[in-house]
Amino acid sequence: MARRRKGRAINGWLVIDKPLGVTSTDVVNRVRRKLDARKVGHGGTLDPLATGLLPLAFGEATKTVAYVMEGDKTYRFTLRWGVATTTDDAEGEVVATSDIRPDRAAIEAVLPQFQGLVSQVPPAFSAIKVDGQRAYDLARDGEQVELSARPVRIDRLVLADQPDADHAVFECDCGKGTYMRSLARDLGEALGTRAHIATLRRLAVGPFEEADAISLDSVETLEHVARAEELLLPVEAALDDIPALTLTEAEALRLKSGQPISMLARSNAGRIRDLESGDVVCATSGGKPVAISRFEGGELRPVRVLNL
Repeated sequence: MARRRKGRAINGWLVIDKPLGVTSTDVVNRVRRKLDARKVGHGGTLDPLATGLLPLAFGEATKTVAYVMEGDKTYRFTLRWGVATTTDDAEGEVVATSDIRPDRAAIEAVLPQFQGLVSQVPPAFSAIKVDGQRAYDLARDGEQVELSARPVRIDRLVLADQPDADHAVFECDCGKGTYMRSLARDLGEALGTRAHIATLRRLAVGPFEEADAISLDSVETLEHVARAEELLLPVEAALDDIPALTLTEAEALRLKSGQPISMLARSNAGRIRDLESGDVVCATSGGKPVAISRFEGGELRPVRVLNL
């Protein structure tokens, strides 16, 4: 007899405004316990030093996590000039200092070189694997970690504030895999000084924005679990950037069984006129998502079936 899985079957997204000083895993575990949820994942790790949006996926929503993690992000961070650390943030040990404090004109002059497709070396203290081990584990053991530069995309980088000579506040819109700690380090080097992240907040990730977020405390203090479930966003909230394609009930049943659907009939011309081969769509029926699918060779083929 199959062992019954613990927890309740809950489907949807809950966007938590992660507080300072806790890990993303801590947040997942605390919310899982509160909701007695069977299956929970998150849409992109935040360091303990960071605050802001941490989308949690429940049940069938875990099948859409990749689309959130692939999405664009917006960050607001405070950079501390004159000090470099082992971790490129305020949690690390100081490894170098500088007396140089750049002014607004100097800062704004270098910003264009950090926008567009740029080459970035990830921090030594990162989750990237080196010979099967996480870089941060090697770095904590005192090993020299050499990570290769990789291309990242930065769409917007602006100087938002200068509260004093030692600090500058920036906002950044970027693509997947962009490290704000590396950006802070590189900004310092470009300006002839040193720098690290003092504070970091994620303002947006994929389709989710601050208006979607709820504090961790407010979830944990809810008296009734049902009230927490009312705060869930639908599974398809993660798929806002993916075209939707409405299916008939018969087509939906075929797709859910793992079979492709031919879309070559003339009657389907209107439904597929904006699709190109290789496009990913969210197939829906009766107002509910049925499957994340790919349109190829005139067929709609299921990629991830959603059992809602």
